[in-house]
Amino acid sequence: MKSNAKMLQVLNQLLADELTAINQYMVHAEMCSHWGYGKLHGAIEKQAIDEMHHAEWLIGRIIFLEGTPQVSKLNPMMIGTTVPEIVGNDQEAEVGAVKAYNAGIRLAHEGDDQSTADLLTKILKMEEGHVEWAEKQRSQIDQMGLESYLSDQTGEDE
Repeated sequence: MKSNAKMLQVLNQLLADELTAINQYMVHAEMCSHWGYGKLHGAIEKQAIDEMHHAEWLIGRIIFLEGTPQVSKLNPMMIGTTVPEIVGNDQEAEVGAVKAYNAGIRLAHEGDDQSTADLLTKILKMEEGHVEWAEKQRSQIDQMGLESYLSDQTGEDE
């Protein structure tokens, strides 16, 4: 099924966003593991895996719409050097993803492409969950203090 060029362009940009997020999350997860924050490592690694699924679903949709997935394009990554920077950078990226998915959903509706809109809505809900997770972490850091928060992140992931 052939799609319009604009929708394929948006899907490939969303794919680049997801591929970038995978890499950023994996670096952040491994940094947390190296620092001994096993719980935080596990939570961030789980988000990287979510992003892998998003990329897989977008690739499938692009192929179905007779486009070519552009998997070699990455956006600049925002690698944090401290836990608050990691959480903040990931949150910023997720807020951008929410905006991009909402725009993609609008475009899909304009093109009478309900299946693409449904896929993007499914991913959007997961991205909103990632934003909420980051908001909770930042709130805990503010309320508990960084040291208490970090002491709670040691040990194995749950």
